[in-house]
Amino acid sequence: MTGSLQIKNNKYYIVLNTYEKGKRKVKWISTELTVKGNKTRAQKLLRDTLEEYEQAEEQRAKEEADRGNMPFVDAIKLWYTDKAEDFEHPIDEVTKQGYENLMKNHIFPYFEKKRFRLCEINKDNLQDFINEKAKKGRLDGKGGLAPRSLKLFKNIVNQTLLYCVAEGMIPNNPCQFVKLPACERYEAKFYTKSQIDELLEKIKDEPLYPLVRLTALYGLRRSEALGLCWDYVNFEAETITIRRTVSRVTTIVAKDKTKNNASRRSFPMTPDIKELLLKLRAKQEKEKAFFGDTYHDCDYVFRWSDGRPFSPDYVTDKFQKLLKEHKLPKIRFHELRHSAASNLLSMGFSLKDVQEWLGHSDIKTTANIYGHLDAKRKMSMAKALVS
Repeated sequence: MTGSLQIKNNKYYIVLNTYEKGKRKVKWISTELTVKGNKTRAQKLLRDTLEEYEQAEEQRAKEEADRGNMPFVDAIKLWYTDKAEDFEHPIDEVTKQGYENLMKNHIFPYFEKKRFRLCEINKDNLQDFINEKAKKGRLDGKGGLAPRSLKLFKNIVNQTLLYCVAEGMIPNNPCQFVKLPACERYEAKFYTKSQIDELLEKIKDEPLYPLVRLTALYGLRRSEALGLCWDYVNFEAETITIRRTVSRVTTIVAKDKTKNNASRRSFPMTPDIKELLLKLRAKQEKEKAFFGDTYHDCDYVFRWSDGRPFSPDYVTDKFQKLLKEHKLPKIRFHELRHSAASNLLSMGFSLKDVQEWLGHSDIKTTANIYGHLDAKRKMSMAKALVS
């Protein structure tokens, strides 16, 4: 650090050349000494001030070096604690559980075993981490993890290192140079309309039937179907509004909001769906009277006879069992949503129509997933051009 004496308004000032995050910053300090007869005293003040600032700088550098020597896992915990306690920008509960699950099951075990310190983290050992998880990252030992999971790992590590740079614990963030494997395009499975009809016919006596029927018709996400409440079913206006979700990572989380603004949408209630829901509500009123004080009173549309709402895990597991029981082609529950989109496109509706029906915030998402299925409409366009 360097400094000098400068005269301003007939008084001596100490001018220091300091540096913050690599940028020069000039600091003016008044000595309160007038120019006449005080040069020697001002020079001593300059020396003392320089020594004081240099000692403080050395101490700060030592503390930063000590923090740089902390285990990398501790640095991740430090970042996460700071993020979790940011009340101005709170973490969504589902996101929070996702972070904690990934850190506990994947990130912490890997870096604790390697015993890396924060200052030892570089592009190469971060790339090794991603490569290993891509090759054999599954907890059941059956191969590697999908690119989407690897992207989440990188996000946590990247945010940690950005935090450490901002706090002066390390000079730079090597995570920016880490490469992720290319995401292979996922070809979603789906049912045709006749297959949906067959599915509904075979499970019509199952408790899951009303939920599957609405999901297949409206292309709902599982969280949207489970979050549907009677308050959002308007029999007079004949509309169903999606405005609440129920999800699960490690625990069940109910939110009075949807995935994005576009996901908050309303559907027309077809006559058959209206009849289905009226019968379901009447059935639930009888069940409530039967169970009395032991009834779990809630407003969710899809629930057990004692009032307890269906859990996300039950829906997923039971759906697979029903397909197997009735010897139907295997699809994921989420692919009922894909089936709705596919059938809309096959009937000639546009990608924009499908985007609004599914509640995608960006039509690019719709196009990336379903663009290759938009064949019938394109064929009509081609025929129109040559006719």
